[in-house]
Amino acid sequence: MLLSNLTPPRCATWIIGVLLLFSSAVFANTDEGDREIYILEVRDAISPGAAEYVWQGLFKASESKAACVILILDTPGGLVESMRQIVMAIYESDVPVAVYVAPGGARAASAGVMITMAADIAAMAPGTHIGAAHPVGIGGTEIEGAMSDKVVNDMVAQARGIAQKRNRNVDWAEKAVRESISVTETEALKAGVIDIVAKDIDDLIRQMHGWAVQDKGTLDVENASRTALKEDFRTRVLRIISNPNIAYILLMIGMAGLYFELSHPGAIFPGVIGGLSLILAFYALQTLPVNIAGILLILLSLIFFILEMKVTSFGLLSVAGVVSLLLGSLMLFKGESPTMRVSWQVILPTVMLISGFFVVIAGLVFKAQVNRPRTGMEGLVGELGDVKVAIEGEGKVRVHGELWQARSDRPIEKGKKIRVVSVEGLVATVKEEEI
Repeated sequence: MLLSNLTPPRCATWIIGVLLLFSSAVFANTDEGDREIYILEVRDAISPGAAEYVWQGLFKASESKAACVILILDTPGGLVESMRQIVMAIYESDVPVAVYVAPGGARAASAGVMITMAADIAAMAPGTHIGAAHPVGIGGTEIEGAMSDKVVNDMVAQARGIAQKRNRNVDWAEKAVRESISVTETEALKAGVIDIVAKDIDDLIRQMHGWAVQDKGTLDVENASRTALKEDFRTRVLRIISNPNIAYILLMIGMAGLYFELSHPGAIFPGVIGGLSLILAFYALQTLPVNIAGILLILLSLIFFILEMKVTSFGLLSVAGVVSLLLGSLMLFKGESPTMRVSWQVILPTVMLISGFFVVIAGLVFKAQVNRPRTGMEGLVGELGDVKVAIEGEGKVRVHGELWQARSDRPIEKGKKIRVVSVEGLVATVKEEEI
């Protein structure tokens, strides 16, 4: 009845009205979806795995048009290159990014300082601290000479640039690098290093609501839903193996496995484990600041252990291999942060275990090479036996419980003891043994 009263113009108007109503509902749902907060967590050293995790999270948030991203941070520092990747990802993000140093007792040290200051909104929880961004060398030692000036000036320039871009305390940023100063959350707020001190994530979201973010609008996060982004399998594997200790252990296992397979062909299992470990180690090493000298020393130690099987050195090559392996382990990584080196608790047991393994295997191989064969025809040479058929040019002897055709330059009576001199084909050359 109703449809029959609709003229074509009225019908068109009705259809357009329905479409507008539907589109407004769609856009309303989209706006509702925009009011979603993505939460990332980095509670470890800043490594390639952490950088990829943050980059993927920010990319997904931008695609989903999320309201904002909160990066919960607790780090002692890490690789400069990984830190720069995270900073660049924050800069390029279409979504506002808040870095929240939490929970109480957490820190944003070294590379964490740059990441916190690069955020659109920098926040800290009570009982946290930030600072100590002075670059250090291998093992946490000071970088000396002209290289120190070069590295420090580069870090200062970056720190000042980040602070200027986010309107933070430029002088403090420079002191954090040059003088390694560190401050609490209240001191950081007072100095203009951060924007908010929040007791928890709910308090942080409440304070951020209505915050005007440069070039990204005003935050509308009141009652917004929250989505915690977890690492995918690839990122989790990369983060685990990019730990210098794990990468080092994988490298040692790979070398030991392949060495055992080469010295005992056909074992299969050690070769498979060694090959997989080496592949994972090389994948991790390409993301870490590897020192070529360290790699060469470790390879040199392997050469020394192999030569120990071939050359009678009375253990000198094994000692050289152990020393080379130890030095190579110490020099393997050249990161600016002490978190990017192999710890002594890993180096010493690993070097002792791997060196012992190489020495034992080399000793067994060498012993097998120099020992006289005990089985087969070669094992008969030098063995004692007795004559079963008198030898007049040729006869028969029993050696190892077996009867052998035998010959001798001199006649030997039945029952006499003989010693095998050599074996040719199935005939043993013997001589009478004096008793």
